Amino acid sequence: MRVNQRLMTCILCPNGCELSVQWEGEPSAEAMTVEGNLCPKGISYAVDELTHPQRTLTTSVRVRHGTQRLTSVKTATPVPRESVVAVRTALLQIVLDAPVHLGDVVLPNAAGTGVSVVVTRAVPRQENQAMS
Repeated sequence: MRVNQRLMTCILCPNGCELSVQWEGEPSAEAMTVEGNLCPKGISYAVDELTHPQRTLTTSVRVRHGTQRLTSVKTATPVPRESVVAVRTALLQIVLDAPVHLGDVVLPNAAGTGVSVVVTRAVPRQENQAMS
């Protein structure tokens, strides 16, 4: 059976360990050998990255009648990597009305992942702006 190898940098702590991961067959926690980690987090990072990679999506959505035209948002928890494009596409359709508050849910159950997208920067309403 062929031995697979992947090099990666762990991002779970400030050490940024350069990991070397080897496995035979399908990647699984039992089949992997991880080297180069300075703490146990490196092992869990490598296993998660190769068996079910996830990402926290951060982006912006449009705001009407606010002091800013955009507000920053992020997924409340990481979503499966294969869902990132679908979540981003759904967010492109959203336009919020000011005021927007920190923690407001912009998109519940984003792309069927069960994860909400929340506001990470408040935008007050523009007081001097005519309603359009």
